[in-house]
Amino acid sequence: MVTHFILLGIPNTNGLQTILFATFLAFYLFTLLGNLLIFSAILADARLHTPMYFFLCNLSIVDLGFSSISTPKLVANLWAQSRTISLGGCMSQVFFYHFLGSTECLLCTVMAYDRYVAICHPLRYLIIMNRRVCTLLAAGTWIASSFHATILTSLTFTLPYCGSNVVEYFFCDIFPVVKLACADTYVIETVTFINTGMVPMTCFLLILASYVRIVYSILKMNSAKGRRKAASTCTSHLAVVTLFFGPCALVYTQPQLSTGMVTAVQLFGYVVTPMLNPAIYVLRNKEVKAALRKLRGGSNTSTLMCGSCRGSRWVCIEIH
Repeated sequence: MVTHFILLGIPNTNGLQTILFATFLAFYLFTLLGNLLIFSAILADARLHTPMYFFLCNLSIVDLGFSSISTPKLVANLWAQSRTISLGGCMSQVFFYHFLGSTECLLCTVMAYDRYVAICHPLRYLIIMNRRVCTLLAAGTWIASSFHATILTSLTFTLPYCGSNVVEYFFCDIFPVVKLACADTYVIETVTFINTGMVPMTCFLLILASYVRIVYSILKMNSAKGRRKAASTCTSHLAVVTLFFGPCALVYTQPQLSTGMVTAVQLFGYVVTPMLNPAIYVLRNKEVKAALRKLRGGSNTSTLMCGSCRGSRWVCIEIH
């Protein structure tokens, strides 16, 4: 019986180990720094204790975990040329990859709903998106994703593994692992294909429906300035959604892609996207910039308050 696996790593990278090691290590450190700064800034600034930033905190936690699933092991393999991973370690990678991937997918959907309520129902925003609702939505994403990942991981590792233990990938995922099983894999492959297809597709359709309604509401606004401000509140979220769903769509809609190209696209999603998400919100968001300055001990963040709304600054875009 197999007690450990051997990860083949990234294909066609002989002689590039040092460069890749430095690159992935830098990406990982910047990911940790960026997401920890976002998380700390939101917690430290009471003005950011709003639904949108509450969900952004959850997204930062997901990105911290998602980048830590495979990157540390990949970096260690590139540095020490040790490709062995224990059975327990392999199970952990499968579980947390699907747990955090599903959580991010659901969080993007919840954040789209939050933007829909803020723009389409601004006067009722605080009533609809109250603390209890936000807590239930966030908890629901984590709990539902844990069930999703538990089912897939259990089905994967209840199969017997008694032959080859060489995983033709740079980390443990379901399809590369079940290829090594000494039993029929039809059930796990079917369940995985349906689950990993239906969850993102359903989330994408819900996000699309939210933004169709948002665009319709923005076009109905009389003020051009109001339209620009309302649209700008969605720009960061749209960029995050594009980074999350873009690699998935490219891989699954272009089956003729070479193995090297597929690996490059997936590495972008695993390593680069978690680093870009906090950068997107910092670059496009004055409130987060001001909170980071305050965290650093810089200037006062009084400019965050709307003169008319006095604290309901996430609603004032639609009112004014």
